[in-house]
This record gives sequence, structure tokens and C-alpha cells, in this order.
Amino acid sequence: MEKISILFVCLGNICRSPMAEFVMKKIVSDKGVGDRFYISSAATSAEEQGNGVHYGTRRKLAEEGIPFTPRYAVALKKSDYERYDYIIGMDRSNISDMLAFFGGDKDGKIKLLLSFAGTDRSISDPWYTGDFDKTYDDITLGCTALAEKLI
Repeated sequence: MEKISILFVCLGNICRSPMAEFVMKKIVSDKGVGDRFYISSAATSAEEQGNGVHYGTRRKLAEEGIPFTPRYAVALKKSDYERYDYIIGMDRSNISDMLAFFGGDKDGKIKLLLSFAGTDRSISDPWYTGDFDKTYDDITLGCTALAEKLI
């Protein structure tokens, strides 16, 4: 069976998208289907490339009992469009940046995370807001709905 591949995307790949990556990995693992998925994350910008996950994200994941491994920010690559089944942005700006970067979305792979939960709301960037709790709640809502759709 071919794995379902999901790429979570935010601006810098140090706060929201790695949080979504690890939350989604935990959700599918807890449901006993982790081996059916390949899940990663990336940035629309190269400004944080090579930097580790933000301490606020690491703290919140640890507080919630979400396992995570060290990872470093990476930027989107053109090849990601063909590699992933779902390319999921955290906010409208991420979606716009990805559409421009990939030259459109011919296969309908690019989605806003909270759209799976029935809302067109963006997930606010805790780099600016400092509110990792709200970001976690929104990401968990979106990832839970995505998992329900895919499992």
C-alpha cells in the first residue's frame, strides 16, 4: 500500500508547520495507522532555513505529551508538488505563496489546514502573537479533522 504523504507549510518552518507535523504524526500513530502516512513540513521562506524548532513549539508539544524529534527548517522545493498528496498551509499568505511558487495547483493538493474543520480561518503565527496555546488548539482541530477525512 502506498503511503499518504502530507506536507505542512508555514512561513518559516519553525513554529506552526513542525507543530502540525508532530501533532498529525501522534494522531495517526494513536489510531494505529501511522505506517500508512509520510508526514513532513517546510517553509515558504528561506529566512529560517537551518534553524531548529522554536522553543515555544517544543515547550507546547512537550506539555501536551506530543513526541517530537530534532528537526531544522527547510524551504519548499518545486519537486514537493509531485512528491506530496496534500500540501497544507497554515494561513492565506502561505496558500498564496505556494500557488505562486508552484505555478498554480493543477491537482488540487494545496489546502488551508482549518478548511478540513469546516472553517476558512487562518492559524495565527505564534512567532508574532506569542500564543502557542491557541496555535496548538487550532492545529489540533485541523489535524484531527484531516485525519478523520483520511482514515
